[in-house]
Amino acid sequence: MRHASKLSFGRICRLVAVALGLLVGGTAALRADDAPKVIRVGIIGLDTSHVIAFTKMLNDPKAEADVAHCRVVAAYPKGSPDIESSTSRVPGYTKEVVQMGVEIVDSIEVLLTKVDAVLLETNDGRPHLEQVMPVLKAGKPVFIDKPIAASLTDAVAIFEAAKKYKVPMFSSSSLRFSKNAQALRNGKLGKITGCDAFSPCSLDPTHPDLYWYGIHGVETLFTVMGTGCQQVSRASTTHYELALGEWKDGRLGTFRGIRSGGGGYGGTAFAEKGVEPIGGYDGYRPLLVEIVKLFRTGVAPVSEEETLEIYAFMQAADESKRQGGAPVKLASVMEKARAEAAEKLKKFE
Repeated sequence: MRHASKLSFGRICRLVAVALGLLVGGTAALRADDAPKVIRVGIIGLDTSHVIAFTKMLNDPKAEADVAHCRVVAAYPKGSPDIESSTSRVPGYTKEVVQMGVEIVDSIEVLLTKVDAVLLETNDGRPHLEQVMPVLKAGKPVFIDKPIAASLTDAVAIFEAAKKYKVPMFSSSSLRFSKNAQALRNGKLGKITGCDAFSPCSLDPTHPDLYWYGIHGVETLFTVMGTGCQQVSRASTTHYELALGEWKDGRLGTFRGIRSGGGGYGGTAFAEKGVEPIGGYDGYRPLLVEIVKLFRTGVAPVSEEETLEIYAFMQAADESKRQGGAPVKLASVMEKARAEAAEKLKKFE
């Protein structure tokens, strides 16, 4: 049997080079596969300061790990058709996000071809149902900024559609994730026995009174108290709103909406182990961290039940105002809204 001829020195060198090339290339491929996937985010509505704050944090090359690898890549600028405080902001905010590397598109349908997740930021809650339906049908996780809608009917319809299309979503005020509000919710002082919350409460005729800006203080109230509110009574003057909620376990919670004098955000929590200020606004970052978690995990940090109860509380407060301050049960406004939502959703089928 003949022995195999010896390899030349040059041949050996070439084989070694190929082997090293495969090794280096394979390592590079592994590193690329191991690198976190960038979540491409799209924005609907460029008429709120939230879009600037969120885009700055997400598109920051030095973004911290809890919001990193999640980048705003495209935006559809149109939001409210007729609220001047919203429409007037669109040109300036559009220019700012373009400078941060965001592509402007001319329809929601085009936006959805370019992104993995959506921030619905239109300041006006009225078009939210129509704007979010193509997002849900496309299966993209979505955060809907406050207010989730301009009616309890639309809020119910949005959640029903999200369940139908199995799409993770949530809506929240940034006040929910303030550090001390979360600490109190999670048992810092033991069981919460009551809460008084406050926030600015400017009104807009296109929305139920508390939906437009009072949502911040109402969300603080529910963050601390949790669900279980059964009825609401409301007093209203030119300068203030006061909504008193009665929980099923006998607890009382109030929201004070401020339009005169000193303002701000906060309140007082009453609990088993003491009484403590809730604390104020901690910025947008805590909310953004929760949004990114939704996009990464598909798990919403706020339940459908709690969000709908918040909006039922505000809707019942409006009805109480119409009835001269009489108590209005949340179940009554929810029953009406569910029936109307079922009819409204038929046009989207």
